[in-house]
Amino acid sequence: MTEFTPVAALVGGTIIGLGAVMAMGLLGRIAGMSGILAGTFFPNSAEDWGWRAAFIAGMIAAPTVYTLWTGHSPDFEMPATTTLSIVAGLLVGVGVTFGAGCASGHGVCGLARLSQRSIVATGIFMAVAMATVFVSRHVIGG
Repeated sequence: MTEFTPVAALVGGTIIGLGAVMAMGLLGRIAGMSGILAGTFFPNSAEDWGWRAAFIAGMIAAPTVYTLWTGHSPDFEMPATTTLSIVAGLLVGVGVTFGAGCASGHGVCGLARLSQRSIVATGIFMAVAMATVFVSRHVIGG
């Protein structure tokens, strides 16, 4: 288990919020990662592709800038097997499709807009996440 880092959480949350506000305020778009990524592969127009590609490039560049600034890379741990990671990724893809968006779109942007669909979707995301943690830690014994 990782330790709680309130300053890092506050800074990270602020940056995520700023990104969401900028996407909405400057582009009129919701900063949902699944939609942004899908739009880079299937853009509506060249202008639509550009901001999406820039958003993703920024997400890729951010850990590099962090590493150069602090001298160490962000902590990242993936304790799951490759097979489990693939299955989990496919389940997330199914959830994004049926949920009409991802946790970032619904949880950050949708809740801020008081979208009823996003409130329900985020509640379901959180309930499933809590159940998954409970089962993996207390039933399976991870």
